[in-house]
Amino acid sequence: MPTPAMTPGRILVVDDQPANLRAVSALLTRHGYEVVTAGNGDEALALAAAQVPDLLLLDMMMPGMDGFELLAQIKQHPELRKLPAIFLTAAQDRDMLLRAFDAGAVDYVTKPFIPEELLARVTAHIGLKLTRDRLERVARQRQELVNLVAHDLKNPLSSVLFASDVLRNNGCKPERVPRYIQMIHESAGDALGYIRRYLETQAQSAAPRRADAACTCLHEVLDWLVQRYELQLESRGLRMQLSTPAARSRVAIDGLVLRQVAENLVSNAMKYAPGSPIELSIRSSAPGFWQLLVEDRGPGVPPSRQHQLFKPFMRLTEADPADGLSSGLGLSLAKHILAEYEGNLWYEDREGGGARFVIELPAMADDDAG
Repeated sequence: MPTPAMTPGRILVVDDQPANLRAVSALLTRHGYEVVTAGNGDEALALAAAQVPDLLLLDMMMPGMDGFELLAQIKQHPELRKLPAIFLTAAQDRDMLLRAFDAGAVDYVTKPFIPEELLARVTAHIGLKLTRDRLERVARQRQELVNLVAHDLKNPLSSVLFASDVLRNNGCKPERVPRYIQMIHESAGDALGYIRRYLETQAQSAAPRRADAACTCLHEVLDWLVQRYELQLESRGLRMQLSTPAARSRVAIDGLVLRQVAENLVSNAMKYAPGSPIELSIRSSAPGFWQLLVEDRGPGVPPSRQHQLFKPFMRLTEADPADGLSSGLGLSLAKHILAEYEGNLWYEDREGGGARFVIELPAMADDDAG
C-alpha cells in the first residue's frame, strides 16, 4: 500500500473541538496531506464549495448541524456528491454506525483514534478517490478524442461521397471525371492524415505545441479550399469569391490544422447559407497578425445564439441541415485548436446581412502583417 506522502490529497477535517482539529491536522500534515479545518457544518460547506476536497473527515456528533445533516447537505451539491466521507465518532452504537453508512459515509474511525489506524483508512480512501478521478479523466479524454476524430473525418468523407455519387450517376462530362477522381483521392488522403496526426499526438508527451515550429501560407490554404469545394459549389450554381493581398501572408500554424479549421467554416457556410456565395479573403490585422475571413450572405447567427456559438454541442440554428450529422462541436474545436497556436476565432454580423467568421493567427517573424 502506498504511504500517504506518495498519495497527496486535500482533506477537509470538521470537528467542533479545537483540540481534535489540531491533533488530526498535525498528524495528516506531517504525512504529506493538505489539510483544511472547519469548526462547524456551515463553515465546512463553504470551504468544500470553494475548493472540492478529496476526502471529508468529520465528527459525527456536533452541536447545531451534526455530521449526518452536514453529509446530507453535501450530497445536495452535484460537484460534492462523490466526495468520500469518514466519520470520527466516540459512539460504538451499532444503529448509529449503520445510520452513518446510510447517510453516505465510506468508513468510520472511533475516538480516541489510533494514529496508524486513521492514517491507514485515510490512505485507502484517498487512493481510491484519486484513482477514480484518473479513470474518469481518461474516459473523458478518450470520448473527446472520439468526438474530435468523428467530427474531423466528416468533411473529407462528405467530399468523397459527393464525388463518388456524381461518378456513379454519370453526372459529369467525361473530361471532368479526372477532377472528381482527384477529389476522392485527396479527400481520402486528408482523412488518413487526420487519423495519423491523432495517433501521433496520442503517442507523444503532453508537451504544448510549438507554434514557431510550423509555417503555413494563407494563400495556399485559400487555393486548397477553392479546389476542394469548387465542384460542390458549382453543382449548386455557386462559386467562391477570393480577395487576397499581394503581400506574403505566412502564419505560425501547421497547414493541415489550418485547412481543417477553415474547411469546417466553409462547410458550415454551405449548410447554413445554401443559396449564398462564399467569400474568402485575407487581410492584415494588428501588428504581427494575419486574418482569414469566411463570409456568406445567408441568415447569419441569431443574436440569442451568438454568446453560445463556441460552446460544445451548440448548433448555429435550431434546425440541423446536416440531417443528424452535425455534432455542434466544430466551432468549439476550431477555437480550441487555434488557441493552441496563439490564434483566435470569432463571429461578426455582416453589414447588409450574412455571417463573417474571422480566423486570426500570428504572422511569421519575417512577414509584414499589420
